[in-house]
Amino acid sequence: MISDDIDDRASLASEKTRYLEILKSTFLIGGSSAIVLSFSVLRTKALAVWLGPEGVGLIGMYNAIIDIAQATFGLGVAASGVRQVAEAAASQNEESVARTAHSLKRLSLVLGIVGLIMLALLSAPIGNFTFGGNEHSLAIAFLSLAVLFRLVSAGQTAATQGLRQIAVLAKINVLAAVLSTVATIALVYVFRTEGIVPSLIASAAATLAVSFVMSRNLVPTVEASTRRDMWRDISPLIRLGLIFMIGSLLNLVAAYLVRMIVVHEGDVAAAGLYQAAWSLGSLYAGFILQAMGTDFYPRLTASANDDSNCNRLVNDQAYISLLLAGPGVLATLTFSPLVMWLFYSPEFFAAADMLRWICLGMLLRVFCWPLGYVVLAKGRQAIFFWTEVAATIVHVGLAYLLVQKFGVVGAASAFFGLYLWHGVLIYALVRRMTGFRWSPANVRLGTSLFVAAGALFLATAHLPYWQATMIGCGAVLVSGTFTLRSMMRVVPADRLPGLLRPKNKSP
Repeated sequence: MISDDIDDRASLASEKTRYLEILKSTFLIGGSSAIVLSFSVLRTKALAVWLGPEGVGLIGMYNAIIDIAQATFGLGVAASGVRQVAEAAASQNEESVARTAHSLKRLSLVLGIVGLIMLALLSAPIGNFTFGGNEHSLAIAFLSLAVLFRLVSAGQTAATQGLRQIAVLAKINVLAAVLSTVATIALVYVFRTEGIVPSLIASAAATLAVSFVMSRNLVPTVEASTRRDMWRDISPLIRLGLIFMIGSLLNLVAAYLVRMIVVHEGDVAAAGLYQAAWSLGSLYAGFILQAMGTDFYPRLTASANDDSNCNRLVNDQAYISLLLAGPGVLATLTFSPLVMWLFYSPEFFAAADMLRWICLGMLLRVFCWPLGYVVLAKGRQAIFFWTEVAATIVHVGLAYLLVQKFGVVGAASAFFGLYLWHGVLIYALVRRMTGFRWSPANVRLGTSLFVAAGALFLATAHLPYWQATMIGCGAVLVSGTFTLRSMMRVVPADRLPGLLRPKNKSP
């Protein structure tokens, strides 16, 4: 009996330590993301006031082109690089870590140069396909510089992430956000619409400069490699990277095609409304998803051959992610018109309904996102490829049907439909792969949050604004209180702030 009690206490202490590790990385990346958000709010507000929905829509289209070019010419090397560096780090072989990281950086530079050249050469057909004319071709050619800068910096940050240097990544995020915001506001203020392209290039250059300075000393130097050695290090990056590239490219193509559907059914201003709703809907969830990709993915990769440990890590990550996501999603659902006004301007009020649909989709995304990393960590390339193909078809197909029937709001509801379908699919696949089951705690928490979010969504759609707001405030208060109390239970008492530590009772 005594040994059982000791084992139970040891198990509880181990569980709390695991949760603490997740929370530390989440708050570190999330905290830096909160600072980034504050600068993003300033930047977005300025752009909305100075450029209006059309300008915001144009920025969204330009960013989509850059993202697709980055995914295409990057060959997925940044994503595969995280996995390869994490595997090398898990083996505790410093020479292997250094070789892999340096090969990753060199390859990223080469791919960046190729991306610059190809986007510049293809700028005319891309501009004609996207905008129905050649008036934006020169701007797209200049955006090839942003592709170069992004690809090089992606290689640097991927090596940093694979080494789990979370504090360094947080600093990179913050400093890059500061420089990007200053450059964007200055250029758009002076040149208005003509400043959009220079601001996008300047933002990418700022990220490159910061990532280079912050990560240059993390990996020891290596001796010059022979051509055969370099190919031996680079070839696994490219082989696995191609699968990641296809998956990333499919996601970006889906987003691009959805925006084109919105433009063709409405106009560029409608695309601006959708872009605004998408940006705000992904902001809060983005904190959690970014932290998950930054720290959880390398940790899961190191345990990829242990199904039991993988499943435990997924359940732990999903539980903490849901706890953190719940209050923010419910608050955004409640105050969506106010949020649109705060972040943009009254011209964007029409995007509030889209924002609510995207919030529902983001809650599903946060819940099922850890499962997707199991496929990546295990290197199951065929499964990853076909799930991404299917997701693209479902997303674009739903958007096409729903936009025709319901207008621009159909694009946002298509995102919710995508993750409703994807959540069921990825759970079935991972369950077959590792025997995964959701823990009872995740089932209870997930059910409670989804019921609350669904009820609040219906309240905002069918009740007077003040009544829906009161219900939403109550839901946010309950959710926030539950999250705080749960955090106090899962974190070791000696790690809590002094005011929150339980008092020791006298015997």
